[in-house]
Amino acid sequence: QVQLVESGGRLVQAGGSVRLSCAASGRSFRDYALGWWRQAPGMEREFVVGISRSETTTTYAPFVKGRFIVSRDNAKNTVYLQMNSLKPEDTAVYYCAARFKNWPTEREDDYHYWGQGTQVTVSS
Repeated sequence: QVQLVESGGRLVQAGGSVRLSCAASGRSFRDYALGWWRQAPGMEREFVVGISRSETTTTYAPFVKGRFIVSRDNAKNTVYLQMNSLKPEDTAVYYCAARFKNWPTEREDDYHYWGQGTQVTVSS
């Protein structure tokens, strides 16, 4: 079992920055790749970024590349999402998810555990 708890979501103005955290507990943090996903109102949940078990591989959705940075601290059992140059269309609930493989994927069904999400709202 893995428990994932996201934090850091807040209201921010367009152009601003937010750093999300996802703290994991349960099974060894190094056992799984992680992904950040988001879901805007009335929309499907979509992949944002993934990071491999060893942090050597990251995968970004095209719409966040160059603005968002993912990292993980295996000593702290935490994955981070630094979001810069935020736009109103980034408004969503952001989720982290764990996958018991080396590499992240962009398929929602490939992830075994999900957090409850944290709300990010970007005002124009």
